[in-house]
Amino acid sequence: MPPVQRADPYPAYNFKLIVNGISDDGAAVSGSFKEISGLNADIKPIEYRAGSEDTTVRKVPGLRTHTNLMCKRGATGHTQFWDWIKRAVDGQVQRAEGAVVLHDENQNEVMRWNFARGWPCKYTAPTFNAATNEIGMEMIEICVEELSLDA
Repeated sequence: MPPVQRADPYPAYNFKLIVNGISDDGAAVSGSFKEISGLNADIKPIEYRAGSEDTTVRKVPGLRTHTNLMCKRGATGHTQFWDWIKRAVDGQVQRAEGAVVLHDENQNEVMRWNFARGWPCKYTAPTFNAATNEIGMEMIEICVEELSLDA
């Protein structure tokens, strides 16, 4: 779906994560998160200078990398993402495709960042402290090899 354009920018609070094919029955798993970061693409420059040229250093595109997706949410007891992580911990890494989907104020999809060959590389359980009045936050880190924007 192409991005829906409008004059005002979209708020950053209506989004969800979808990971395809990781549930026990092979269906997509989606979840609402407090925060998702790491939608980055980086192309490392390679600096090169030929001996016959002047003092100019040329820069050519090098390896393309993507930052891991950091997904934080309140612990809810839903175990679909944990089951995916547990399989990876047990040595059965299951790569999957998925997306971070941005919605407008009416919950219509307006933009979608797709990732490919993602797998869970880190899980952090909530920190528990009886002296605070905070939500228990869990974090899932997903390694991705490719990132694209539906356009």
